[in-house]
Parts: sequence; structure tokens; C-alpha cells
Amino acid sequence: MEQRFGGKGNPGRERSGGRKDKKEAGEIVDISEESFWEMDRRAASASRSSSEDTQQGKGGLGDFPEDEELAITSVSLLKRPKFRYLISFGPYSLEVHEDVMIKFRMIKGAVFTKSELEEIVSADEVQRGYADALLYLSRKPRTAFEVGMRLGEKGWSEETREKVISRLTAEGLLNDAAYAQEWAGQRVRGRGKGKLWVRHELRQKGVSKTLIEEALGTVSEDDEFASAMEHAAKKWRTTAGEPTDRKRKTGAFLLRRGFSGSLVSRVVRELSQNDGNGGEDEWEDM
Repeated sequence: MEQRFGGKGNPGRERSGGRKDKKEAGEIVDISEESFWEMDRRAASASRSSSEDTQQGKGGLGDFPEDEELAITSVSLLKRPKFRYLISFGPYSLEVHEDVMIKFRMIKGAVFTKSELEEIVSADEVQRGYADALLYLSRKPRTAFEVGMRLGEKGWSEETREKVISRLTAEGLLNDAAYAQEWAGQRVRGRGKGKLWVRHELRQKGVSKTLIEEALGTVSEDDEFASAMEHAAKKWRTTAGEPTDRKRKTGAFLLRRGFSGSLVSRVVRELSQNDGNGGEDEWEDM
């Protein structure tokens, strides 16, 4: 689909490329002091820790003590992946997205319990699931069902999927009603598909029955008939044989494309009349 749905929100603080690191590769920049928040973040970069530590940092939250208050000892920007930070609590550490770090005010000296860190890790999972969804949507518009299926394939929990879909919907980046209407118009007018075909496609994409019928209602009978005539005329011209055979083959062709029997009868009758065969061997709805 060629047209994107407009969004109302900020899609995950996405930034344009081309930023230039002022620090040498591999260097970790300490931003623990609150004064750093006023500095240009583009000045900092760092090497990424081991890939096994990506989700929750070294050792994961399982290594964190249960009944202690943990003070942040340092906050370091990682070079890759972008906008992720290593939060250290002495011998313990975890990684979070920049948005999550800012939301929970994770600066040097801030104190958290393990239960609070579990909430932070959950928020970070939603942020990363959101980033996966944005990448999926960047290729073409999708339905909420399709995005949920994709996130499931990526291993995100049902709770994370629901939160991501809710956020995308609130931001206008997911809109099943607009998707269905655009899809219906494009498939009928541009691709020569009947409403029966389109209804089946939208069901497979997880669009609700109500939204499907509303979308099909935006395509007029005249538009569907004109599309059927256009494609049937091409089939008619390239079909050899007796008039009866041409009617049968053209009618079957339209039925396979999802046009209703009554519309097919009307199209075949008109083609036959235009060809001088009206009234004979009328094509019947199979």
C-alpha cells in the first residue's frame, strides 16, 4: 500500500542518521553526574557489552539482591545499539533504552529496589518491542493483528504485545479502519478483485467484521462493476471458442477473483451483447 497512515505521537524518539561520535571507538563516557543531562548527547559513545547481556545487563536481574536498596554508581552510553545505556549498581548492571532511563530518572546516586528494577526492565521490553514494531511498519502499513503476530514471532510476551499495539494505536500508527478502507479501494479499483475476495483477505489480516463491512461500503457498486468489466473484457478478447465457452470461461474467471454471481452475470451479458451474441446461451451463475 502506497500511503502511510499519519501519526499523532512521537514514534519512539527516532533520530536521523549521520551523527558523528566525538569520542574514540570503544570509549565509555560516564554521565553519572546530573550536569551531564545538559550536555550534547552526541558527544558520547561506547562499545557494546556482550550480546548475551543485551536484554538485562550482566547476569540479569536474577543476580540482584532481593531486600536491598541499590544505588546507581554509573550510567554509560553504549555505542551500539543506539540510544541504550549501561546502568551500574556496583557489581550489578543492566541495559535500558534512553527513553526508559529518562522516564525513571536513572542518574548516579538514585536508589532502586529489585521490584522497581523489574518494572523498569518491563518498560524497557515494551520499548524494544515498540522498536521492532516500528521497523515492521516501516516497510508497509499493517493491521494490529499482523503486528501482534510479528511481535509474537520475535518472542515478545502477550503483555508486551498488547502494550505496544495500544501505544501504536494511540499514536495513529495502527488504524485498522483506515487500513481496511484503503485496502478495499485499492484491491477492487486497482487490482480487479471482487468484494468477496477482499472480505476474505481482510479476515485473514485480523480486521473485525464490522470494520470490513464499513470498508467494503466505501466501494460503490459502480466501481466494482467497472473493475470487473475492465478485467473481463481482457479475458473475453483472449478467449477462443464458441460464445457459450467464452461466457463460461469469462464468468469462471470473474468468480475466482471474488465477484458475486449476480455481478458476473451482468458483466458477461453485457460483453456478449457488445459482441453481437446477446440473448443466446445466457451464462448462468454456478
